[in-house]
Amino acid sequence: MLRYALIFLVVALVAGLLGFGGLAGAATNIAMILFYIFIVLFIIGLVMHLLRGGRAV
Repeated sequence: MLRYALIFLVVALVAGLLGFGGLAGAATNIAMILFYIFIVLFIIGLVMHLLRGGRAV
């Protein structure tokens, strides 16, 4: 999921450089949403791992 967020971020940067403001804004919003979802899932996974008593990797 983080990969897709980075891809949309790159698309937004390229679109912004080429002058496609609407496309850049939409890609930026999608990248932010995917990044926040990734962070939430990462934190949930980390907490579940710690509560389960998992060993360090």
